[in-house]
Amino acid sequence: MTRLTLNRRALLAGTAGVVALSVLPRFAFAQTAEKQASVEPVRGGRLVVAADSEPANLNPAIVASNGVFYVASKVVETLAEQAYVDAQHPDGLKPLLATSWEGSADGLSATFKLREGVTWHDGKPFTSADVAFSALEVWKKLQNLGRSVFKNLQNVETPDEHTAVFRFSEPTPFQLIRNALPVVTSVLPKHLYEDTDIAKNPANEKLVGTGPFVYGDHKPGEYYLLKRNENYWDKQAPALDEIIYQVLPDRASAGNALEADQIQLAAFSAVPLADLERIAKVPGLKVYANGYEALTYQLSVELNHRRKELADLKVRQAIAHAIDKDFVVKTIFLGYAKPATGPVPAFDTVFYAPDTQQYAFDIAKAESLLDEAGYKKGADGIRFKLKLLPAPFFNETKQFGDYLRQALVKIGIDAVIVANDSPAHLKAVYTDHDFDIAVATPVYRSDPAISTTVLFQSGLPAGAPFTNQYGYKNEAVDALIAKGAVTLDDGLRAGIYQDLQRLVAEDLPLINVADFAFITVASERVQNVSDNPRWAVSGWANTGLQE
Repeated sequence: MTRLTLNRRALLAGTAGVVALSVLPRFAFAQTAEKQASVEPVRGGRLVVAADSEPANLNPAIVASNGVFYVASKVVETLAEQAYVDAQHPDGLKPLLATSWEGSADGLSATFKLREGVTWHDGKPFTSADVAFSALEVWKKLQNLGRSVFKNLQNVETPDEHTAVFRFSEPTPFQLIRNALPVVTSVLPKHLYEDTDIAKNPANEKLVGTGPFVYGDHKPGEYYLLKRNENYWDKQAPALDEIIYQVLPDRASAGNALEADQIQLAAFSAVPLADLERIAKVPGLKVYANGYEALTYQLSVELNHRRKELADLKVRQAIAHAIDKDFVVKTIFLGYAKPATGPVPAFDTVFYAPDTQQYAFDIAKAESLLDEAGYKKGADGIRFKLKLLPAPFFNETKQFGDYLRQALVKIGIDAVIVANDSPAHLKAVYTDHDFDIAVATPVYRSDPAISTTVLFQSGLPAGAPFTNQYGYKNEAVDALIAKGAVTLDDGLRAGIYQDLQRLVAEDLPLINVADFAFITVASERVQNVSDNPRWAVSGWANTGLQE
């Protein structure tokens, strides 16, 4: 491999200041996003893309997060991928390792027919035994999201090498299983993981999958390298020879790298929103506002309920009243977001509850609530101190951390910011619980039971990112979650999760601030960008690069 060297001085040059954006549509939801027409890609070439983090565990079957999927989804495949709804994909799913799926009327089983002629990157055949092992030993036991989705998975029968029958101990909505396929069903090779410590297996970084690309190399602080899978089951794919994820921890450098053609693509708003008007006018670059419809991020404030002040509802309400959501949307997200009304985004017309309790920006109300809770201001104007950990994943989460510190000072709470890199942040919040307040960005993934109920369900084991690690427990909330997990009727399920939204909006286990999407900037030479609703975290089998 020819080593990729970037001019760091050029990349770290200053970026444009905050400007009034007028060239791009604001926050695009699934109903309004335009599907990108796919083209026959050019074969060959090396695509260099921006990456700003290096996950400690790159295994998507264990850590189902977009930071992991961004790299790993090209190597490790799921049973199905999300697709824009059309005649070819009426259920919004594209078959990958599964070619068909069907749920039983009683909700006690789901049958998957698996693709034939698939091999692992080490040459071993892919079979139903791999699916059964992954489901029972990894998704159900270890995965941050699969623990909830597959809670009642009792067994996986494998009547032949290309059939897997999931058996559930309780009725399990097939609507949930279908919605969860792109997120929680990354399949691992049984022959490499069986009888090992799965969480510590070397293959969690040096991935072995069935996907269009093979894991090549990782040089910490510099790059990940993926290479073409010459034996991919789709003989027409992949188009690219290599993908290089160039680590650029300073996100402001991505725009300069694109202009210099040192990278050809920056996803997840790696180009700061403030730079988009300038970047959109650069010849040879293209800005994409779609391709994230199934990846709605939720800016939220996580509250450690082990801290006695934060266990007090009046204190949580006071913090909610101290946050000016409109200011956050307009100033930090520059309009590429919407104020959140609860844990389900408003665009989800199936599950969204429009009548949740709201907390208007009201400093006087916030101070009154803190007084009522018994936390009077001292001579220095401070009521108490908190440790604030902003998620380091995005520019906007860091900026919101600064804003939140200032907002809390105004009501007499001294929030001391602790800045960590991504692995340290995840460990501090989700394993060690060493925080008082954390800025978080959970992702809403088409169904509350996939990624939302785990934010509120009590008793989840430590270490699972983006789950309830803040010590919150409410028996009524747990009861609704348990009821929703076994309700088969789609309409009744929706009603249960709407009740859940109303309850948590009143009890405030966490504070939802804004729902936001992302922007991709790419060279016009990159083909088939944003052609599905999870594009950045899909396999890129048909992505090409013109000369």
